[in-house]
Amino acid sequence: MTSAPTVVLPHSPALPPLLARGALLSPFRRPRPDAAHPRTRLVLPVLRVDTARLAAYERVCGFPTGFSAGSPAGEAALPVTYPHVLGFPLAMRLMSGPDFPLPLLGLVHTSVRITRHRATPATGAYELTVYVDGLAPHRRGTQAAVVTEMRDGGDVVWESRSTYLARHRTTSGRQKDQEEEREPLPAVDEWRLAGDVGRRYGAASGDRNPIHLHPLTARLFGFPRAIAHGMWTVARCLAAHGTPDTAEVRADFRAPVLLPGTVTYAAEGGRFELRGDGDRVHMTGEVRPV
Repeated sequence: MTSAPTVVLPHSPALPPLLARGALLSPFRRPRPDAAHPRTRLVLPVLRVDTARLAAYERVCGFPTGFSAGSPAGEAALPVTYPHVLGFPLAMRLMSGPDFPLPLLGLVHTSVRITRHRATPATGAYELTVYVDGLAPHRRGTQAAVVTEMRDGGDVVWESRSTYLARHRTTSGRQKDQEEEREPLPAVDEWRLAGDVGRRYGAASGDRNPIHLHPLTARLFGFPRAIAHGMWTVARCLAAHGTPDTAEVRADFRAPVLLPGTVTYAAEGGRFELRGDGDRVHMTGEVRPV
């Protein structure tokens, strides 16, 4: 058995050419769970955080600018969700490549699992590794899992596993999700979301998937209006909830948040959720100390 090839990058890839390539190749994809997927591990050995982009991200997600929880001597620390943004260009290089079997256009983020092993100062220099960890069937299509690891001095200090769904016809497409029945969490706040949230988050994160940007482009993929990024919804909840220095975070994106719109943020203990009209659950999540 041969090991997966590793490609070391001299710098973080530019996103516009990758998004353009992914858009051009998308019509030719025929997704299926047993398709071959790229085995390459992309490594960016030295990454430093652009503080201006970090501040823009903190503002759109509701984190205090210069967020310092969990960092020594009040030094600015990265929000727990921000390394996902740092790894996003590497993920896009893999998912826009000719050997990735799912269409990049219209991919929907369905879940994320994050483990932060210790606080990550914004002034640090980190190594990033990103790879595709396989495909799996989903009731509405095919999912790909993408793993991101961030290292400091050789130690993994942050890691995540995200799943992305390409929707297509399946034999089980009309089956309902098997969800745990439980009482809604207590409401904490109500948020009115502007129609440009997707565009503002896209500018701060680089994730300019057309389903998030405008009603016209969202309709091309079956959505009545633009939808909020899944990573924006979980970041916004964690900005309100708070996260320990070392923590495990999970979030499942159950229904799209249409923009503009109004959602209810609810939380109790380590659990949180976003609900819409009629208590429709958009996202569920949990924070646990490691």
